[in-house]
Amino acid sequence: MNYREWLETVPAEITGDPLWTIEAYRLALFATDIGWTDVTKLMQDKRTIDLSNQLYRALGSIGANISEGLSRISGKDRARFYEYALGSAREARTWYFNARHLLQDAAGRHRMQLLTQIIRLLLVMIPNQRGGTLREDEVEYHVEHAQHEDATLPDLATLLESIPLS
Repeated sequence: MNYREWLETVPAEITGDPLWTIEAYRLALFATDIGWTDVTKLMQDKRTIDLSNQLYRALGSIGANISEGLSRISGKDRARFYEYALGSAREARTWYFNARHLLQDAAGRHRMQLLTQIIRLLLVMIPNQRGGTLREDEVEYHVEHAQHEDATLPDLATLLESIPLS
């Protein structure tokens, strides 16, 4: 299933909410859904049962915090919850890195790249709500592959079209 196919499965109760207009939220829900297969695989190995729980909690927390943030009145309150979402996105990316020994390389790399895209969006959303900038505004993200391929991050359209499974 790719992103376009997944979009068709999201119920109107979700897509009809103004929250649905936030790209980071949509991508967070998608990441959580495709993470389900990864977590299921990780749960089958005793060594990664706890990791699978942490990963799924971090994935779910991204969208949950974005939704809670949008529900806040002040920009500073919204930014605080978007920062929680940012922390969860980075945490999930770290758990995917730690899970690389059991997940297929293409799937793990894809998930880390998708999470990096969500992180980029949040790094724009947070200062917009705060009315300032983050310390990280000049950070450039690169994804290096084990074979030292081109280290640039694939565009979002590519990440949403071709979804490798673990």
